[in-house]
Amino acid sequence: MVEKTDMKFDPEEVIEEFEALTKEAGKVQEETLKKILKENGGTVYLQQWGLNGRTDAESFTARVPLVTHKDLEPYIQRIADGDLSPVLTGKPITTISLSSGTTQGRPKFVPFNDELMESTLQIYKTSFAFRNKEFPIGNGKALQFIYSSKQFKTKGGLAAGTATTNVYRNAQFKKTMKAMQTPCCSPDEVIFGPDFHQSLYCHLLCGLIFRDEVQVISSTFAHSIVQAFRTFEQVWEELVVDIREGVLSSRITVPSTRSAMSKLLKPDPEQADTIFRKCSGLSNWYGLIPALFPNAKYIYGIMTGSMEPYLKKLRHYAAELPLQSADYGSSEGWIGANVNPKLPPELVTYAVLPNIGYFEFIPLRGNLDGLEPTPVGLAEVKLGEEYEIVVTNFAGLYRYRLGDVVKIKGFHNATPELQFICRRNLLLSINIDKNTEKDLQLAVEAAAKLLVDEKSEVVDFTSHVNVAADPGHYVVFWELSGEASDETLQECCNCLDKSFVDAGYLGSRKANAIGALELRVVKRGTFHKILDHFVGLGGAVSQFKTPRCVGPNNSTLLQILCNDVVKSYFSTAFC
Repeated sequence: MVEKTDMKFDPEEVIEEFEALTKEAGKVQEETLKKILKENGGTVYLQQWGLNGRTDAESFTARVPLVTHKDLEPYIQRIADGDLSPVLTGKPITTISLSSGTTQGRPKFVPFNDELMESTLQIYKTSFAFRNKEFPIGNGKALQFIYSSKQFKTKGGLAAGTATTNVYRNAQFKKTMKAMQTPCCSPDEVIFGPDFHQSLYCHLLCGLIFRDEVQVISSTFAHSIVQAFRTFEQVWEELVVDIREGVLSSRITVPSTRSAMSKLLKPDPEQADTIFRKCSGLSNWYGLIPALFPNAKYIYGIMTGSMEPYLKKLRHYAAELPLQSADYGSSEGWIGANVNPKLPPELVTYAVLPNIGYFEFIPLRGNLDGLEPTPVGLAEVKLGEEYEIVVTNFAGLYRYRLGDVVKIKGFHNATPELQFICRRNLLLSINIDKNTEKDLQLAVEAAAKLLVDEKSEVVDFTSHVNVAADPGHYVVFWELSGEASDETLQECCNCLDKSFVDAGYLGSRKANAIGALELRVVKRGTFHKILDHFVGLGGAVSQFKTPRCVGPNNSTLLQILCNDVVKSYFSTAFC
C-alpha cells in the first residue's frame, strides 16, 4: 500500500480530499468497517465471533466484544512468536510496535503494518495542509528532537521497536517530510545514534549550524523540546566553541555520529559570535528559541494531556512564537488531525479522519441501571458530551478500548472534533476518592504559583498512593529548578491537599479516612534517572512520558524517587 503514496505534495488537494471524506463521515465509516472486515474476516480472532461474512456495524458490535490490550495480548504474542497463520490480520504482520505505556513494567506489544504507516502519513499531510495555510513555510529545515530506539527481533523474527522508530525508519516518512519542505536538519546517524545524550547535543549543534534555515522546531512530545533547551542552557558555550573552531566536542564518542557531524561542521567564527551575543543578551533565557532561530514559524509537538505541565516553560523559551499541538493518536493507531491550527494547545481539537479506522464512543454518563452505556457510532455523538474512544483498525485491533476520555467540542462537516480530556483509568484512589491525571495537574499548577517569589519552578512531578501507612495518603514528588524555603514548601503542600476538590477526597480527608498529603522534594536530575530507566527497558526518548502516578508494581521507579528525596512535608490543611 505504502508504495502508492505520491510524493508530490499539494496542500489544496489534501484539504479537498479531507473535506469530501468528512462531509460523508457516517457513510465513510460504514465503508471503512466493511473494508476492514472483508480483509480480515477469515482471521483466527474474528472467526470465533460468528460473523460468517457479515460486514455491517450492527452485526459487528452485537457479536464482537469490547476488549483491552490484556484480551488481545495472547494473540499478539502468537504473532510475535512467529505464528504465520492469519491470527489478527489477513495479511501477515511484519513489525511490532512497543507502546509508551507499560504492562507490568514492560512496554506493550502492538501490531504495526503498511496500513498504519499510510494512515500516519495521511494524518501528517492533513494537519500540515491546514497549518501551512495559517503559518506558511518556504523551503527550509526542521529542527526535530527525535530519537530512535534500537529495533530488535522478536522470538518469531519480527522487527520490533517503538511506534516512532517504526515511522522514522520508513522510507516514505523521509520522502513525505521532504515533500512538505521540512526535512530534518540532523543526519540519520544522530537520530539513530545509540546514546541519547550525544544525539541531543548533536541535534542542538545541527540546529545552530542551519539556524537561518530552521523554520520549525518539533518533537513527538513537548517534554522533549523543553528538555532539549534546558540542556542547551548547560552546554551552550561548548556548542559555540564547536562552531567557532569547526571541531566537534570530545563528548561525542560514537564513531558514526562523529563522522556524520564532522562532515557538517566547518569553522564559522562569525556565526559563533552571533550566537554568543544572542544568548548573552537574554534575560533568564526568555525568548531563546526565536533568538537562536530567527526564521522559525512555530513549535510543533504533542502538547495535550500529560504534556500540558510543560507548556509554561515552553512558552518561556518560545516567547511570541506559536505553539502547534500535533495530531491525536497512540501506538495503537491514529484518530484525528489538528485542523484548527490557530487554537492554543489548551483548546486544541482533533477532527476524526473517518477512513483510517472504525470508531465507537462509550458515553461517560452511566445508565440508571448501573450498567455501562452502549457505545455509539461516530455519526451519533452529541455536542458537549464526554466519551471513551473504542478503535477498530486495519492492524488487527477490533473494538479496542483506548482508555482515553474525549469531549465533543464541535463538528467539521459531519465528523466530530474531539478535545482530549484525560486517561480514563483513575490515578489516585484510596477508598471513595477519585482523582485523575487532570486533577493532579491542576493541583500542581495551583501550588506551583507559590514558588514564583522564590524564583523557583516545578521541573517535573509524579505521585504515588501510600497505602502502607494507616490511613493511606497521597504522596506528590516534585523536582524543583532552584531552592525554596521550608515555609513556602509547607504552603505548597497545604495547597496541593486543598486543591483536590473531588467530594470523595474532601469527605475522606475531613473524616481522617485519608491521611495528610505528603510533598516530597527530590534532587535535581531525578526525573532524568527515570527517563534513563525507561530507555534501559527498550523505550525511545521520543516516546517518553513521565508517569503521573507510580503504582505499587513499579518498585524500581518508586525506589529511584524515594532514594532521591531531600525534603518532605505533610499537609496541615485539614488539621
